Amino acid sequence: MKKLFRLTTEGVDELKVELGALIAARLEIAERVKTAREFGDLAENAEYSSARQEQDKNEARIAEVENILQNVELIKKPHGVRHIQLGSTVKLKGLAGGSKEFQIVGTVEADPLNGKISDESPIGRALMGKTPGDKVEIKVASETATYKITDIS
Repeated sequence: MKKLFRLTTEGVDELKVELGALIAARLEIAERVKTAREFGDLAENAEYSSARQEQDKNEARIAEVENILQNVELIKKPHGVRHIQLGSTVKLKGLAGGSKEFQIVGTVEADPLNGKISDESPIGRALMGKTPGDKVEIKVASETATYKITDIS
């Protein structure tokens, strides 16, 4: 059974751009390998080893991105739904002040520094299924904060 990767349309577009860049880099990396091979004995050639490692890493990422794109399940932005689910954007207000906004996405697309959290993360799990007005405790490494859900879109 193949694993499905849940992504938003924006996430799919970002992966397609990344795949294009990785494929474009193939020629440059192959040229580095070729040039390094000409330096002589491959067993003691650090340039060659480095170029091959970069080539292997690039090819592995290409295979990974292609696999994700072939097994993608699109997350549709929920409309009219009043509970948090995949694709929801959630606004929270801290009981001690401050506010936060998160979009609930799949694990591949998660980027907490940019407000995209996975539905499988502790914060994502705490938010799933909640509705506006609900209070939710979010536990992070050093503390537990309580927030009130103010809006879901």
